[in-house]
Amino acid sequence: MKTIHFKTNINCGACVAKVTPVLDDQKGISEWKVDTANPDKTLTVSGEDIAESELIAVLAKAGYKATPLD
Repeated sequence: MKTIHFKTNINCGACVAKVTPVLDDQKGISEWKVDTANPDKTLTVSGEDIAESELIAVLAKAGYKATPLD
């Protein structure tokens, strides 16, 4: 299983609610979470066959920025 960490601007519960359907619909993602208490608002995504560029694009489409941390 692959795990990717992103610095994001997903900073509150409403933001998490907005990206939930977007990330839940992504093929290959088995688990994800956002640490809104972390200054980097870290998004951790785990799964098989997931691509950083694809996740960045779908988050951008939802109105959020994501930069890989790894």
